[in-house]
Amino acid sequence: MKFIFGYILFIFMAGQILAQDYGASNNAKMKIKGVVIESDTRNPIPDVNVEITAGAYTTTNIFGEFTIEARKGDELIIRHKDFETVYHTIQNNDKIEVRVEANEDEDFKSKLSKRKARVTFSSLIDSAKAYLKKDAKKSIQFVTEALSETNSKKENATAYNVLGDIYVQWKQYDLAVSNYRISLQNNEENDVKLKLGDAYRFNKNYQESLDTYNRINKKELTNWQLVNLYEGIGDVQQMTHKYDDAIDAYNKGLQVAQNHLITPKVTDINSKIAQAFSLKGELNTAQTYFDKSLELANTQSKKRAVEEKVKVADFQKEARDFPREIELRQQALEDISEIEEESVLDNESPLTPQKQNYKIGDAYARQNDYGNAITYLEKSIKEADTKEDLIVKKDATRKLSEVYRSAGDFNKALSTYQEYVEVVDKLYRKKEMEISQAAKFSADLVSKQNRITSLESDRELSESKYLLTTEQSKRQKIIIYSLIGGLFLLLLTAFLMFKYIKQQRLANNLLALKSLRSQMNPHFIFNALNSVNSFIASSDERTANKYLTDFSKLMRAVLENSEEDFIPLEKEIELLQLYTKLEHFRFQNKFDYAINVDEKIAIADFVIPPMLLQPYIENAVWHGLRYKNEKGQLNIDIVQANEDEIKITITDDGIGRKKSKALKTQNQKKQNSKGMGNIKKRVAILNEMYKDKVDVFVDDFQDEDPDSYRDTGTKVVVTLKKD
Repeated sequence: MKFIFGYILFIFMAGQILAQDYGASNNAKMKIKGVVIESDTRNPIPDVNVEITAGAYTTTNIFGEFTIEARKGDELIIRHKDFETVYHTIQNNDKIEVRVEANEDEDFKSKLSKRKARVTFSSLIDSAKAYLKKDAKKSIQFVTEALSETNSKKENATAYNVLGDIYVQWKQYDLAVSNYRISLQNNEENDVKLKLGDAYRFNKNYQESLDTYNRINKKELTNWQLVNLYEGIGDVQQMTHKYDDAIDAYNKGLQVAQNHLITPKVTDINSKIAQAFSLKGELNTAQTYFDKSLELANTQSKKRAVEEKVKVADFQKEARDFPREIELRQQALEDISEIEEESVLDNESPLTPQKQNYKIGDAYARQNDYGNAITYLEKSIKEADTKEDLIVKKDATRKLSEVYRSAGDFNKALSTYQEYVEVVDKLYRKKEMEISQAAKFSADLVSKQNRITSLESDRELSESKYLLTTEQSKRQKIIIYSLIGGLFLLLLTAFLMFKYIKQQRLANNLLALKSLRSQMNPHFIFNALNSVNSFIASSDERTANKYLTDFSKLMRAVLENSEEDFIPLEKEIELLQLYTKLEHFRFQNKFDYAINVDEKIAIADFVIPPMLLQPYIENAVWHGLRYKNEKGQLNIDIVQANEDEIKITITDDGIGRKKSKALKTQNQKKQNSKGMGNIKKRVAILNEMYKDKVDVFVDDFQDEDPDSYRDTGTKVVVTLKKD
């Protein structure tokens, strides 16, 4: 790809040089270049009258330079009020240097200095912009002069911004990047940031380009700039073959453009989305977007419409829809003839008639329509010959030879191939010439950039000297900043200590939770084994085996959850159902039970500490219901209190806490106190760690009927909050 690019650049530049040489050798007129300077100081003299006796007239620019057409033997007259008139006879087209001296009755140097002072920074920048596309060297010279006149960082940023634009125009993207960065160092502007991202992209620094785009604050951009930002990101993603990301970025830009009626961008981005889908292989979707872009382009300028027709024709070629491709290119040819009446299309343009004729001929050849293919290829060769477009002439001649061969006309195929070889030979010689010219051009630009870099270094050196004079005041600031830094370090140390203490407290809480869980598990296992033992003691082995099977399932689940601070509420409900079933199995003559879960609860959204509810059910059965004379009732209700909170209510109509306490032995009182104390400690630690996630409330429970003579039971309400 680098070779092809250099080849094309060479053809373009060498074509211009050869055209100039051809004109110089075959036309009586010559372009004469010269400069007028003061003999002692060599300062340039602007606004000097330069005239040829035949009638041509011009003036010198701020660098004292001029260009004028003349014939050999013409007399060149150079006039100015501050020096005597100079006469010179033209012998050849060599550059002329005219040195003049001041008149004796005037202070010429003083006048020259005043004249130079009148050349403002703005006028120099305007001149640089005017020559930006025509003459890179002259444009850079204006920027160099402007840099010597800058009085602020803002002006400095403007000069380097224009310099970056010059290098982008002449495809020196690495130099453009350097100058845009210097511009941003002097004054940050979003427009320059966008240009820097573009320059990185042109230079194939894709990651740097994306970083530059992404660092731009989108809220500070105008709608036009925002569209350009998304378009630039999309271009980078497409160049790196990330087509989905490219389409996403383009769509964001398209949305902004549509919302704010930025019609040209709507057309451009539709076209780019189509290209991305085409590269992705989704041709039907690509066709839809190309149809949109083509429709929009037809409402804009003639040139924009032709550009889009050519793009869509290229797509149709890839889709192998050759009739549609031919139709679009024929329409484009009609429009191109109108465009050429108003402006000249250089050979680099994709819109030249020789290129379109060649592609139409190629499309006919692909359909084996050799007659039409030959007609259009011959047109392409003739047009390319007229416009000295050797590249298209070469391709069209080669294709014509292939068509003749396919059509069976081997004599014409051979003669056309020989013509192709001759064109290739000419193109090779022209390429060598252009490579030399391009290398010289690039070296000149680098040389000028080095000079500008040197000026910038001198400026930085001057600033450094100024900074040295203020060193004393800076030392005082350093002392103040040191004190502030010391205070900051103290605060940082205090923060780190606080964080360490907090982490240590967390570790202690985790250790305490683990210890409490390890105490609860043996307590639970001991009570369960007592139940198995009572069945065995009563010689009810079948019942004991059945109980032991369910007990083993419960034990497995308990041990699996023993290391967790929280488990899903769904698992805890399963454990409760299994445990309550076992207790009812043993005391089925003492109580019935019901577990009610509100269907509206999103159980998956809540978690609960494992084995939190089991001790309360155990207390209800062992200390309330089993001492009751008649059959009691145990209810477990889980309801949604609000969106982020559920309530779990455990109620029994047993003998109540007071009677139960009176019936206990001293050992039972000690064990119960220890078991319930562990639960309270677990809840307190968990709430400290997880910000009041669990709340437990225990109270007496009385039947709602005030005339009821039933015992006062116990009610436990556990409130659980969502994460």
